[in-house]
Amino acid sequence: MWTRLPIFLMAASLFAQQGAQFDDGDAHGDAPYLLDAGWRPLFNDSDLSGWHGLGKPNEWLTTRAILWERLLGPTRLVPMGGPGDRMLNGPHGRTVNLVTDQRFGDVELYLEFMLAKGSNSGVYLHGLYEVQIFDSYGSTEPVTSSDCGGIYHRWIDNKGVGGSAPSRNASRRPGEWQSYHIWFRAPRFDASGTKTENAKYIRVVFNGLSVQENVEVDGPTRAAMDIPEAPMNPIMLQGDHGPVAFRNIYWRALRKIGER
Repeated sequence: MWTRLPIFLMAASLFAQQGAQFDDGDAHGDAPYLLDAGWRPLFNDSDLSGWHGLGKPNEWLTTRAILWERLLGPTRLVPMGGPGDRMLNGPHGRTVNLVTDQRFGDVELYLEFMLAKGSNSGVYLHGLYEVQIFDSYGSTEPVTSSDCGGIYHRWIDNKGVGGSAPSRNASRRPGEWQSYHIWFRAPRFDASGTKTENAKYIRVVFNGLSVQENVEVDGPTRAAMDIPEAPMNPIMLQGDHGPVAFRNIYWRALRKIGER
């Protein structure tokens, strides 16, 4: 036992130093921003600097803790103390969408979210292409693009078109923190500004499980920002569909997913 321990420690140390090995699309215990290099925070754990609301009134706030009551208030999320390291979409759970001041091209995004029972939100890469956030916990129906982990459908001629259902229902209970790890490639354009390649979700890992793989999005999904597709655009969090909280929002430039 004692002779094997130094070998194990040396191997663990070497593995920790080779950060690229962690970028393989799999879960490795702690959140990726704690394990690997290059991650930058999009939320300063104090206030909403670097973000702005799309319209008014903007009731997004930060708080020290989120209270969820399974019996007395399952459809609500209540801020406790504050300011703090959680974002909440207001005291009533319905407000404007929240958008980063910064714009991004190809990007890797990690964030954690909490939903109230029956709630609905979404994270829009480039403000245009939604990964659905929805309380799908306990559903026994076949998953669709409207379930949590889905790439939401487009809205054309008053009907849903396309979209990509998650490969499985990985949802946790309301009131529990959940996570997305997203690899996103921006659309490509030629010198004249004509789009030559669609945006693509290379992978979406939902609560440590892969649910999307190489999904092209040929245009903005429903309820996207009113902006054109472009090489760089902001990130948007949906705030008008029910109580949702976010924390630990990190990004880095897209890296190739390694094979192991």
